[in-house]
Amino acid sequence: MDMPPPSPTVLAKKARILDRLRTVLPADAVIGDEAETRAYECDALTAYRCPPLAAVLPASTNEVAAVLKICHEENVPVVPRGAGTSLAGGALPTADSVILGVARMNAVLETDYENRFVRVQTGRTNLSVTGAVEEMDFFYAPDPSSQLACAIAGNIAMNSGGAHCLKYGVTTNNLLGVTLVTMEGEVVEIGGAHLDAGGLDLLGLICGSEGQLGVVTEATLRILRKPEGARPVLIGYDDIVVAGECVSDIIKSGILPVAIEFMDRPCIRATEAFAGAGYPDCEALLIVEVEGSEEEIAAQLERIVAIAKTHNPVELRESGSPEESAKIWLGRKSAFGAMGQINDYMCLDGTIPVSQLPLVLRRIGEMSKEFGLDVGNVFHAGDGNMHPLILFDANKPGDLEKCEAFGAEILKLCVEVGGCLTGEHGVGIEKRDLMVTQYEADDLDIQMAVKDVFDPKWLLNPAKVFPLQSSETRRIAAE
Repeated sequence: MDMPPPSPTVLAKKARILDRLRTVLPADAVIGDEAETRAYECDALTAYRCPPLAAVLPASTNEVAAVLKICHEENVPVVPRGAGTSLAGGALPTADSVILGVARMNAVLETDYENRFVRVQTGRTNLSVTGAVEEMDFFYAPDPSSQLACAIAGNIAMNSGGAHCLKYGVTTNNLLGVTLVTMEGEVVEIGGAHLDAGGLDLLGLICGSEGQLGVVTEATLRILRKPEGARPVLIGYDDIVVAGECVSDIIKSGILPVAIEFMDRPCIRATEAFAGAGYPDCEALLIVEVEGSEEEIAAQLERIVAIAKTHNPVELRESGSPEESAKIWLGRKSAFGAMGQINDYMCLDGTIPVSQLPLVLRRIGEMSKEFGLDVGNVFHAGDGNMHPLILFDANKPGDLEKCEAFGAEILKLCVEVGGCLTGEHGVGIEKRDLMVTQYEADDLDIQMAVKDVFDPKWLLNPAKVFPLQSSETRRIAAE
């Protein structure tokens, strides 16, 4: 069914807002044409789409502040957007909102190797932060699978991690300071070029807040010296539960690998067809990587291999060269694209205690049969950050709804075993109505009270994170 055309009142308001925005931004930074705004109608959770009222592309903190001030005065919701790679609908617009994209804000503002930090505009992509400092043998540790495309703005909003977060932590462990613009257009500096700024931990509050509290325009990031070397070992098992037990035993041993990645048979077969990494055809595959001097690497791998052998692997392949290391990682780096060659899929993001991996993997397999939908498991096993990929047919009536119901049950299971709803993708719209599974009403009320302080009109990133009815009630009360 076609939607009715906008009313004259709505059209007049849109024209007025666009006119005002063009007074503070260049003409090409304000997008109001209906066809052009469709480029911003969704993020990587493509099952949901809604063209915004308009989109703006500021190039500086001052321009962001001017935009937010206008939108605040006009009572127009604002949806901050990095690179649009959110898998939880974190940048999904509403029809009455303005998308505020930071893609043009991608400069490196300051680099200090002695004090080990780099300050960047938050439209800069994750991988290009390392690109800016690698000539001096430094790197930026968080490495989401989408690091080639995802923006630092989104990494901060969702507290993103990646394969190497087991050793180096997620974004919050590598974020030193931010420049934040409030909905009223006020510019606030939080943290700085040092660890543990005095006073309340506002930086910890901002990181992971999903654009609910302000727009982060600049970030001071910790950079690290590159390790002397790194080497992975590939371990194959004919039972996913046994593979989960191996992960748990490695962690319990006190060894701290830089990464422990897990793939099951559907993912293994898909990546082999897609990338030809030479993986064995088994039920589960682990990639365990350690780093340090050659002596440290050899000692750690010796212990890991010994643990792996107690679980009777079907294949054990230790890298002996950079080329072999790249081959071992090739399939894992290609997994999400490879699964997309098979069917539509929904990528979940629950986190569990590592000791619960065997139980959760077994239950996901059982639920797959109950719902009649296949699942591919590929995830950061070392810290229990799971990414089940539920396969479905977007063109088959009812399949999306069945997929969402299945996904909800997996996320509820994560909470039941002592985990949480998200590890790095965020809540967005995907998990907002599951928040009651993890939090009591009083807990949610306290979180919403924090938003009341930063965004009294509830204009920033509407309809996200909090249960829809609760956020609507809060927004109406603020009017």
